[in-house]
Amino acid sequence: MQPIDSFHDFFARTGAETWLYHMGRGVEPCELETLTALERDERPWPQPWQGKARLAMVFRLGEMEDPLIWFLALPLDEQGRLDPAPRDAFLQRLLETLGRNVQGLGREDGEAIDNLMKDNPLAFTPSLPFQAVLHARASHDTGQPASQHMEPAEAYLEGQQDLDWRALGLQGLADVAVRMDDDQAERLAARLPTLPDEVLASLCYCLEHVGVSRPLAEALRARGEAAAEAGDIETFCACVRAVSGAESTIAGAWFDALLDDPEACGPDLLAAIAGRGWRHLEDGERLPRFLTRLADTPRAEFSTVARDLALIPRLRLPVLMTLREAAPDSAIGRRLGALSRG
Repeated sequence: MQPIDSFHDFFARTGAETWLYHMGRGVEPCELETLTALERDERPWPQPWQGKARLAMVFRLGEMEDPLIWFLALPLDEQGRLDPAPRDAFLQRLLETLGRNVQGLGREDGEAIDNLMKDNPLAFTPSLPFQAVLHARASHDTGQPASQHMEPAEAYLEGQQDLDWRALGLQGLADVAVRMDDDQAERLAARLPTLPDEVLASLCYCLEHVGVSRPLAEALRARGEAAAEAGDIETFCACVRAVSGAESTIAGAWFDALLDDPEACGPDLLAAIAGRGWRHLEDGERLPRFLTRLADTPRAEFSTVARDLALIPRLRLPVLMTLREAAPDSAIGRRLGALSRG
């Protein structure tokens, strides 16, 4: 009998229907091949977050009606490669729970597998917006209907029904964000200026995980700039995070304008750009500008953010080159000098 040495082996041997999702820098689909390449040490993890490969593994075994969900944070080394020992320990526990025959698993086995997560050191609990968006994505991808909360949220956001916004559920907003088409996005853009701040913020926490159309991105930018002028940093940063899902000609242009404005670049904004807008830092001018502004902002965690960006394979070399080439008397050079003295 072939041994089970990886998650890929487990899903293949059980015949499970499997859907994987990144859960670190955002909630988005992840190919099983991406996990397989990590486990075989063929490629580093493409989206590390705080030194971990954060994943939602959604899978259905046998005749189960409802899929199981594992939230796992797999430790990575400084090169973004898998530290296999914790994974191996988890698989060993899994096999001990199921016995060696992992084919033809039934409902009781599914309950036993689910119970493994209760004291699993690799398990983590995502934030509520991450959970809501994951549920919305998984239900859509597995052919399930949206939650019962979607219809009232959709009616409210499009101005079709005058509900008390406090009755809106985060899950409904997530379902709208995941299933929204271009026409709905355009109607939402027109409605955006009148949304209460609380609704807007919750909506942004969902939109930051999906692609955002040009009309909606422009409406979010306008609302975000208005919030910044009013001193509402939370709403401002929420809009920045949501716009990160737009194409670079839109999101990148706003990021450039913000990075050119010292008054706008507080630590919260810089964290928002690094956390959700990192793809837009793949630019030969924008990345050095970002790192310079990060270094020049006293309350920003320069070393933490720079190190976290350098773990992303597509940004690793550009980040390291920018740091290496910084003049000693530049903002970056002074930060690096302070770190070396500390």
